[in-house]
Amino acid sequence: MKIAIDIRNIGKGRTGDEVVFFELVKNLAQIDIDIDYRLLIDKRENDVIEKIKKQLGILNKNNFTIVQLGSGNKFVWNGWRVARYCMEEKIDIYHTQYIIPFFMPVHTKIVTHIHDVSFHVHKELISKKDAFFLNKLIPRALNKSDKIIAVSQFTKDEIIKYYNVAPEKISVVYNAVNIKKSGQDYDVIQKKYNLPEKYILALGTMQPRKNIPFLIEAFAQLVKDVDDVDLVLVGGQSHNFDSNIEQIIDKYSKLKEKIIFTGYVDEEDKFDIFAKAQVFAFPSLYEGFGVPILEAFETNTVVVASDIPSHREIGANGVLYFDVCNVDQCTRVLYDALVNDSIREGVLIVAQMQKEKFSWHTSAIKLQLVYKSL
Repeated sequence: MKIAIDIRNIGKGRTGDEVVFFELVKNLAQIDIDIDYRLLIDKRENDVIEKIKKQLGILNKNNFTIVQLGSGNKFVWNGWRVARYCMEEKIDIYHTQYIIPFFMPVHTKIVTHIHDVSFHVHKELISKKDAFFLNKLIPRALNKSDKIIAVSQFTKDEIIKYYNVAPEKISVVYNAVNIKKSGQDYDVIQKKYNLPEKYILALGTMQPRKNIPFLIEAFAQLVKDVDDVDLVLVGGQSHNFDSNIEQIIDKYSKLKEKIIFTGYVDEEDKFDIFAKAQVFAFPSLYEGFGVPILEAFETNTVVVASDIPSHREIGANGVLYFDVCNVDQCTRVLYDALVNDSIREGVLIVAQMQKEKFSWHTSAIKLQLVYKSL
């Protein structure tokens, strides 16, 4: 069996979806010696390709091959190059995310990974251009796919609810984490990202659905009672950057020195950044899974998160929740997470049990079973 997997996001700092495909491929390489995997990528320098091979652990894996299909417009790559490759190489299964090629040979089965459907639920939070393409292309992808991978039961339910997809067509393959200490002194990392001594951490793309202005509002109230803590915001400014972030910081101009933007951080530095945080705050309006919750669990960091279904599914009672519309409540929960030792200790104990339910090894086995079912 020949399986082609779109891994273009690996190495591009796309945070969540990059990590998911990286870890699934890495773990497939550890368990599978029979299936012929073709890892499709756009044009990269040879040293970058070798680095990716090493990171994935496929340098000596004869059944894993990285294939460069050229660069150029992503629609050309997705619409023409992939289809042509699958035709010429007689690929049995093509695994991608969200958007599938416009034309595919009939012998190639399509597996589509869906991380969430926030673009449908919160249309007001994305640009009209993005909304137009997603509203046209996502329904087609879900209809044409032979199998759909949802990252949580919540995401599966949402796909069924909004796109009327048959439940048996969707398989749940949970995300997990693989976050480890870098081995370097924290002082180096602290200086690299200008980290303060005591801080609340928030991490993710600075898109509107991440609800960062809400967190800043709560933080502005919090520092009236706890003035020795700062707010560290980790993540790149994506094309859908929430302009309200800058406006809310201007509103609380006295807080400018207490809010640190690190930009995108190297994966090997994340463990220490999480571990040194007093609290990890995750105020998202909508998530399909919420990998950062598990990253915080892994580093024994207290999690304060918005009370939404996917967070409940992943975090259970190992998280302190707040109403996503109630700034005052969020402030109180943050305060308790910072100063109440009994509350902190209680959720950390539960979090350590909850994290054992998720592993990339188990998820790779489930994905392999999906492939074989086709």
